[in-house]
Amino acid sequence: MGVAMAVCACAISAPVAFGVRGTPAVDNGPLWMAALFVFGAIALAGILAATRLKGVGEIRLFEEAVPVEDPGMIRPIDRSLRHILVSTPILIVLLVPALVMGLAANPWLTLVHLPLALDWLIRAGIAACWEKRHGVLLWRGYVPDRPWELSYSSSEGAVQP
Repeated sequence: MGVAMAVCACAISAPVAFGVRGTPAVDNGPLWMAALFVFGAIALAGILAATRLKGVGEIRLFEEAVPVEDPGMIRPIDRSLRHILVSTPILIVLLVPALVMGLAANPWLTLVHLPLALDWLIRAGIAACWEKRHGVLLWRGYVPDRPWELSYSSSEGAVQP
């Protein structure tokens, strides 16, 4: 959902900013080097997130997840957020700053959320691969007192739409 909203924010704000401000001249200067550095850093962070390294690896967090004791407490998949691609309030939070930066400074700044979307997509892929490999579903927020804690349940018991 986050990836879809970040891409939608870029897809909405970029045409507006480029339409109003025009397309600035493109040079091979420090702006493009900085963009390449950011995407390279995100790719490196994604590789490190797929490890068990303490502090950066996601796999260790997945392996420390606790089993769900009462699967009836988990909302069925068909009532979860999996079917909602865009949440209007969050889209507005992403859209307004990108549009303001694109109109005020440089239209290329409307694409500022693409690195964020790439990071979220990489992390979602890591989690999906881990779930498939282990045959479980990861849940966050199963324990109301500790919403950051990960839990897992059998993928066979999940309610499908």
